[in-house]
Amino acid sequence: MTNIIIAAGVALVFGMLGTPVWIRIVRRLGYGQMIRDEGPEAHLTKRGTPTMGGAVFIVGSLVGYGAAHLFTGTAPTISGALVLFLMAGLGLVGFVDDFIKVFKQRSLGLRSGAKMIGIVIVGVVFAVGSLNFPNGYDVTPAYPQLSFLRDFGPYIGPYLFVVWALVLIAATSNGVNLTDGLDGLAAGPAAMVLGAYVIIGNWQLRNSCYDFALAPNCYSVRDPLDLAVVAAAVLGGVFGFLWWNAPPAKIFMGDTGSLALGGVLVGLAILTRTQFLLAILCGLIVMITLSVMIQVSWFKMTKKRVFKMAPLQHHFELSGWAETTIVVRFWLMSALFTAIGLGLFYLEWMPKG
Repeated sequence: MTNIIIAAGVALVFGMLGTPVWIRIVRRLGYGQMIRDEGPEAHLTKRGTPTMGGAVFIVGSLVGYGAAHLFTGTAPTISGALVLFLMAGLGLVGFVDDFIKVFKQRSLGLRSGAKMIGIVIVGVVFAVGSLNFPNGYDVTPAYPQLSFLRDFGPYIGPYLFVVWALVLIAATSNGVNLTDGLDGLAAGPAAMVLGAYVIIGNWQLRNSCYDFALAPNCYSVRDPLDLAVVAAAVLGGVFGFLWWNAPPAKIFMGDTGSLALGGVLVGLAILTRTQFLLAILCGLIVMITLSVMIQVSWFKMTKKRVFKMAPLQHHFELSGWAETTIVVRFWLMSALFTAIGLGLFYLEWMPKG
């Protein structure tokens, strides 16, 4: 537990103190957020707000993770390194996208094809790496199999697994990106899911098939404790950032932060063998993503809209809800989804009979 507390604490302090420094730097450089003209009119007042704030909690997470291992004298694991690589790699793709927006003063950054190429490159390195590096028990960070609360179903092979991992990575990172439409709306739910993975990693450690007594419901996860440390480090960084990102936001995370958060969440899900559980923990993000898919599909078929505007949060904005009301109520929904996911995880483990 010591390294979890250190990782979260160091990242939290870094986020709290580093974010206002980044705000001043971004303002001095003139890198303010661009707002789409077709978006809600209330958002036009946010034009020029400092952006790319995700860079702060990405660096803070790396510092917190490193500090935890330095102070406890423990070695980092390949599982932790892979998740952090996925987070930082997708964050870099988002940073390039954000930089193009603020440098050229337009609401569009990287072309969708170029962004997807970047996501695929980072995702393939992560997926291939997760199938290698076995430990002393010949357990690799991931296994070519689907998972919900643990691995299930037939062996799907490394090639299909890489494709499946890319689908999860693209879907989750873009889902968080769509959720990041109001002040604090993406950071709050992401923090809740990260907190859940701190608990899940600890629980898997206490019931590991390799580090403790073998039990009928033990978990075959390579490095559960270090994955909990990663989740704690990112959680601390996001909490520190959220202090400045909560309504009214002094800074936005940008694609830098939203793609990075999506990456770390899906990385934790794949390596803790809880791929489908992530859809429940991230229930709010799934709802918002589905709202866009429904809106686009229905409009193409009927030339009519289901929602006043998609993603879903903008529908409620145009319905007259205050921004803070939407954010708080969506946070409550996210907390409920997270609680349901953790409840399912615990109930599945409980001895039967």
